[in-house]
Amino acid sequence: MKNRLKVLRAERDWSQAALGKKLDVSRQTINALETGKYDPSLPLAFKIARLFGMQIEEVFDDGESSTKSLH
Repeated sequence: MKNRLKVLRAERDWSQAALGKKLDVSRQTINALETGKYDPSLPLAFKIARLFGMQIEEVFDDGESSTKSLH
C-alpha cells in the first residue's frame, strides 16, 4: 500500500526512530511501512492519521481511485 509517511515525517524533521516512539512501534516498523513492505493494522493507521492531523485516506493510498473522488 502506498503512503505519504516518509514525506510527512520529513516535513516535520522526525527520524524513523522518533516517529516510531510517538506511535509505540519500532524504527524497523516505520521503515517497513515507508517502503511498502508492511501494511499497518487499522488501529495503527488511525493512530498515524491522528498524529498528522489527517484522514487515513490522506496518508495511505490503497490504489482505489474512488477514494480520491470523495474529497
